Amino acid sequence: MISKTDRKSERIRRHKRVRTKISGTAECPRLCVFRSNSGIYAQIIDDVKGETLVCASTIDKEIKTKHSNIEAAKEVGTLIASRAKDKKIKDVVFDRSGYLYHGVIKSLAEAAREGGLNF
Repeated sequence: MISKTDRKSERIRRHKRVRTKISGTAECPRLCVFRSNSGIYAQIIDDVKGETLVCASTIDKEIKTKHSNIEAAKEVGTLIASRAKDKKIKDVVFDRSGYLYHGVIKSLAEAAREGGLNF
């Protein structure tokens, strides 16, 4: 009998595999994205110091769409790009956290690129 795969554990395995290859530095921090059923979260992380430089999510007051959909992802992407621009961050490494690059993750990345981030 074939057992059903656990999608969450498979995503975590992909994320661990990717994280061995990418890391954020002070010159080029890591843009990490997390997606849940209720919201979208993005943060720019310096892995050398172990600190979060900038964060944005759907629970922020500036975001009008409070769901986990494409419109909310576009708002979060533009917000994280504007906050990164205020901290003088231009270049980042995109960490999709094991998610497939389509839908919500893709729209957040494209909105961040349009906002001025390079990755």
